[in-house]
Amino acid sequence: MADYKLFEIANPDRLVIDVSDAAIARGFVAPAATGVLKGVRTGRHGKDGARIVLDLSAAARPKTSVQAYGKSGAYRLIVDLYTKERASAVKSMAALAAKPRDVVVAIDAGHGGVDPGATGAGGTHEKDITLAVARDLAKLIDKQSGMHAVLTRDSDTFIPLQERYQKAREAKADLFVSIHADAYASGDARGSSVWVLSPRGATNEAARWLADRENRADLVGGVKLEDKDNTLAAVLLDLSQGATAEASDAVAKRVLQALAKIGPTHRGFVEKANFVVLRSPDVPSILVETAFISNPSEEKRLKNPAQRQKLATAILDGVRGYFEATPPPGSLFAANARRDKLRNVARRDKAQSDSDAADLADDTVASRSPKS
Repeated sequence: MADYKLFEIANPDRLVIDVSDAAIARGFVAPAATGVLKGVRTGRHGKDGARIVLDLSAAARPKTSVQAYGKSGAYRLIVDLYTKERASAVKSMAALAAKPRDVVVAIDAGHGGVDPGATGAGGTHEKDITLAVARDLAKLIDKQSGMHAVLTRDSDTFIPLQERYQKAREAKADLFVSIHADAYASGDARGSSVWVLSPRGATNEAARWLADRENRADLVGGVKLEDKDNTLAAVLLDLSQGATAEASDAVAKRVLQALAKIGPTHRGFVEKANFVVLRSPDVPSILVETAFISNPSEEKRLKNPAQRQKLATAILDGVRGYFEATPPPGSLFAANARRDKLRNVARRDKAQSDSDAADLADDTVASRSPKS
């Protein structure tokens, strides 16, 4: 059985079949136009091959099969052509029906109410600064296509720590960002920092979840633990926490890099601590120390609305960069990534099509079967 190669060429639409060690039979008569088939041209390909060109009235998807023919050991190649119009229409309708969702970012303004947080030398309370930055960040996020912000508090109220990250879980947030303003005994400490949960904090939370599984809600991904035995529940929870920790670290690095562009950072790496607000097992979580409120110059900067806007913008840049690099399923970021991938594939196929068209022209395909 002879080997064959089949490829498509667009503008105009053609299907080319190259068969090795073959020749067009004498007296061959091309079939009449029918359906998507406009005509058939044949000719030589290389030194000992044959080429068949199917001229098409529209783009079509070919499906080939090889079958034994008669008792002589011969084979025949069958090519079925399926127009792409219907498939494209179905895909377009499905795309319209599946509207991409917004990624949800839960923003937590640290402290509040009876808990003022740290107090600067000028009397500035951390709870006021964190709320102002959180509001700025929420406004920026809501202006972005495919993003939506949820505030754990939007007023001077006290919210227990576990309730803060629980609000993010209830909102099915893709990310939790807790905003703070650091303090230190020395007024010289300065710079922003970004924190993620320490392994010890993750272990403590896992133990609490496994102990309370009868009263526990599902993981955000829809995994139920209350009906699993202890061993399986522990494995599933560990997998969820591992993925969450990896994502938290990735977004924290991007936010820290963005903050470094607008001012000093306290350390040049993401730090880890057993912060209760970061203990969600299924929502990537970071804590941002915007600056040291105990440093008079940084306290002044935190009180400046323009400077707070720069901080919020930097955090947004890091968060958005993370979602662009790691688009959540079903989100607009995922749809954009898929669109860009398809465009790249189309460009590559166009380049290949142009190359095949050039080869086809060089082979000088005859418009009718050869006479010898």
